[in-house]
Amino acid sequence: MCRALARVAAPDPPVEHGCVPVLAYPAGRRTEAPCFSGTRLWLAGGGGMDRFLVRPDRGDIQGAAEEPAPTGEASGDMQSPGWQHFRAEGLNCDYTVLFRKAEADQIFRELEQEVEYFTGALAKVQVFGKWHSVPRKQATYGDAGLTYTFSGLTLTPKPWIPVLERVRDQVCRVTGQTFNFVLVNRYKDGCDHIGEHRDDERELAPGSPIASVSFGACRDILFRHKDSRGKRPRRAVEVVRLQLAHGSLLMMNHPTNTHWYHSLPIRKRVLAPRINLTFRKILPTKK
Repeated sequence: MCRALARVAAPDPPVEHGCVPVLAYPAGRRTEAPCFSGTRLWLAGGGGMDRFLVRPDRGDIQGAAEEPAPTGEASGDMQSPGWQHFRAEGLNCDYTVLFRKAEADQIFRELEQEVEYFTGALAKVQVFGKWHSVPRKQATYGDAGLTYTFSGLTLTPKPWIPVLERVRDQVCRVTGQTFNFVLVNRYKDGCDHIGEHRDDERELAPGSPIASVSFGACRDILFRHKDSRGKRPRRAVEVVRLQLAHGSLLMMNHPTNTHWYHSLPIRKRVLAPRINLTFRKILPTKK
């Protein structure tokens, strides 16, 4: 049985496999939309997530994410047809399918074989002053001389391994950004999850983006505005939900993590594992 450490924001999607569409819905009300399978990102009709999409000049909404960003693309070319750009009040995210299926499958296999996850005390997290087992596996890799603190843990990354360097270098090529650290999260199935949080740790370089690369099962990420959280929110703001496909890249740009919390909720119908790599730019540890 799944046990949540934080309140789940929405019920399970109505499918066990494949991707559900992108949509948004006001707090407390679910907007239904048809489901599509595969690794493509589709938009929900009827005034849902499409209100947050910055439409390309061609006006080809569905075609905008059908082809992955080609390997070797010019650095920082985030205006190509492969990108979708999502904007809301203080939310700035860009999405593309970065790796075609065959390459994404190979990277997933290598990650399963090579990543060494935390055990013992490092596999616990502090929530409201109490320590709990982390409902997923975690590992950190990066440049020498860095540390990263979150949820009561201070972590020193392991040296880069080839598969992580390969993914990092491709992310850098297509975004024009640089990253020196990665947090690896492995979700064995839909019972593994992460509660609402912001990636706003003091070690992060000010204004730097977070690059989130997904392999394996499709899972949805929820964005909730800070003013709409809790039992008595200050105001109602639509929850934004994006489906993260196998081989996809989500860029969470500044100031998203200032205004929005994000989570990966429990999805009991998801039976397959997912590995997520969040690349960050960390400031060197002061001596």
